[in-house]
Amino acid sequence: MNDFRISYGPEVAEALRDGRPVVALESTIVSHGLPRPENLRVAREIEQTVRDAGAVPATIGMIGGRLVVGLDDAQLTRLATVDGVTKLSVRDLALAAATGADGATTVAATSAVAAAAGIGVFATGGLGGVHREAAHTFDESADLGTLAQTPIAVVCAGVKSILDVGATLERLETLGVAVVGYRTRRFPGFYLTDAGFDLDWSVDSPEQVAAVLAARDEHAVHTGGLLVANPLPVEEQLDPELHDRTLADGLALLERDGVTGKAVTPYLLSYFHSATEGASLAVNVRIILRNADLAARIAVAAATRRTTAPA
Repeated sequence: MNDFRISYGPEVAEALRDGRPVVALESTIVSHGLPRPENLRVAREIEQTVRDAGAVPATIGMIGGRLVVGLDDAQLTRLATVDGVTKLSVRDLALAAATGADGATTVAATSAVAAAAGIGVFATGGLGGVHREAAHTFDESADLGTLAQTPIAVVCAGVKSILDVGATLERLETLGVAVVGYRTRRFPGFYLTDAGFDLDWSVDSPEQVAAVLAARDEHAVHTGGLLVANPLPVEEQLDPELHDRTLADGLALLERDGVTGKAVTPYLLSYFHSATEGASLAVNVRIILRNADLAARIAVAAATRRTTAPA
């Protein structure tokens, strides 16, 4: 009989046991989000960024049907370099495990697995959301529904700008997912510093985010996620005119080629990479590294708060 229990990397298992700060990282960015060979280099750099800020990285993925929290370097290399790695959302996890698949976890799956493992902070690039033309296609990322019922803080640069950002914010509100800007009252747009939408709440430090998480846990009322929107500095964003032109061209090609469903996001991200001659990739990397650093500092602040709290 197969053993489907979650496996933990030794360093992650020890850190969780000792109450030390841990940051969850997704593996879809490694297998599907970045081109080879940059994907493996960036994956290692993300983990090092978390370590440099005082936390333990826990990259989550599936190796031969085994769900792993804290992939080692050989496992990370496998997901970055072999063909046929399956993109796994929450609904796919049991199916992939039973069939012995290699799989990379999306934001939704990573959030759910991290929360089940007792990890409270997760760093990613951009969140999935409501797709353009969703009124006709009903195409909406599973990230939103999962975050509605998963008590985890997700540090991101907003939602991917190829999506319908306004509709995504409306869905997040309806689903009860809390959204807070990090040192901003404007919602970021992934490649862009400002997606054009106001936020009700803002925090100025990792300690404030940790306090939000503590309040949520002590209230025991809201069990959904907290989205920490961390924008790129203006000088580090993709040129807005280049962004808008590339997006318009990409959407036209999307319709021409009849691309739908899960293929939309990788198609458009790949087009951005080629059409901007790598500029979007450089921005994407800056985004995830900044988010990894902030997530680690939040995890450290949360761990410090737990250890210094009165008995």
